[in-house]
Amino acid sequence: MRDGTGGTIPAIAARMTATALPARAAGGAWSAEIRSTVSLAWPIALTNLSQMAMGITDAAMLGNYDPVALAASAIGLALYWTFAIAGLGLAFGTAPLMAQALGRRRHAVRDVRRSARMGLWATAGFALPASLMLWHAEAILLLLGQEPPIAALGGVYVRTLLPGLLPFWWFMVLRSFVSALERPKPALVATMIAIPLNGLLDWLFIFGRFGLPELGIVGAGIASAASMTAMMAMLLGVCVTDRQFRRYALLGRLWRLDRDRMAELLRVSLPIVGALLFEVMVFNAAVLLVGWIDAVSVAAHAIAIQCASLTFMVPMGISQAATVRVGLAAGARDREGVARAGWTALGLAGGFMSAMALVFVLTPGPIVALFLDPALPQAEEVAALGARLLRVAGLFQVVDGLQVVGAGALRGLKDTRVPMLFAGLGYWVLGLPVGALLAFGAGFGALGIWLGLAFGLAIVAGLLVVRWSRREALGIGGVG
Repeated sequence: MRDGTGGTIPAIAARMTATALPARAAGGAWSAEIRSTVSLAWPIALTNLSQMAMGITDAAMLGNYDPVALAASAIGLALYWTFAIAGLGLAFGTAPLMAQALGRRRHAVRDVRRSARMGLWATAGFALPASLMLWHAEAILLLLGQEPPIAALGGVYVRTLLPGLLPFWWFMVLRSFVSALERPKPALVATMIAIPLNGLLDWLFIFGRFGLPELGIVGAGIASAASMTAMMAMLLGVCVTDRQFRRYALLGRLWRLDRDRMAELLRVSLPIVGALLFEVMVFNAAVLLVGWIDAVSVAAHAIAIQCASLTFMVPMGISQAATVRVGLAAGARDREGVARAGWTALGLAGGFMSAMALVFVLTPGPIVALFLDPALPQAEEVAALGARLLRVAGLFQVVDGLQVVGAGALRGLKDTRVPMLFAGLGYWVLGLPVGALLAFGAGFGALGIWLGLAFGLAIVAGLLVVRWSRREALGIGGVG
């Protein structure tokens, strides 16, 4: 039987089927990538949120014990995390190395073990100078203009946190390992167990329960350090006993320095350290700038930044998943897989943060009210300014998500140096100066600083997404 064009109907059907199959296959590949990214990202995002919950627990306990101790812990933590972020960047640098090795499959066990071992070495090597600096936290805080009583208490708090610094970094290296194998749930379970443990130890040591000495802020530091050590020990136990993980023998030849792998790790991870420091320190600088305005601005800023930090944990988890998914495809030299992994992660982050932006823009008042007692002095002023800042946070939700996922996707291709330069340009050359100009030159106050942050985030996001879209033209990642 023929149609009017002279072709047989079976032949036409065959051509239509042949045309439809690639499209169907492509659609299936994208659906599979979305499922893989979501299944990897949600435990990572929950782990990020759980780690935030530990800090919130400390703050809540200290707030009920002594407001001065709470203020000192906040100041001390800001300094502590400036150094902790650096080690975190070293741990993040292991993820693309391990993911690409697993994508190649050839010598994967050996290469993954080498990368994990050098991650443990690198963080251990940085722990000594970081600890020496943080041991003098009180002097540093005094140099930064903090009041002597607050600086003294903050310094004591930081010293008690130090035993947990290296265990936390090792936990992050092990977390990169289990994530590269697309099994991030053990890290989530370890963190979820650490939350109530941290709360219990806070209660015991801060307030001196069951005959224990009342240690106040020192007790909070001991509880956090012990909880971080327990987290690492739990995850390490899984890594050396689980059937899939133990074949990598992560602790095998732990004493052996691998110079070539260490050099590669530092080449990839040091720019990650730089980019993280640029981002963290610009928000710390924003706090200082807001502090020059008035107490109402500081309180409103604290509420808005807490909300923005909470939503940020989700795209951060997607970013870490993107590093793994892109790295696996790059290691397999799958150009289309690389594209799917990166664009899927960007789409998921953009969609989630768009929803959060609507929430912040449409309902800022009720959100701010959750953080305030209306009976407190100046609560109405704080609520009004906090709502305005939260609307600005809504404006930068999408670009904040895109910038962190863009960096994560490029990290999967071991492309870290240029993204670091983008961060320096966007946050420090453009964002912060514009914010200061709007705040103090144009009289916008805290709102101006937040507009400057939004501008800087938008610049970084735009540059990273453009670089991702032009990765093949730029020869990034060596996928052939």
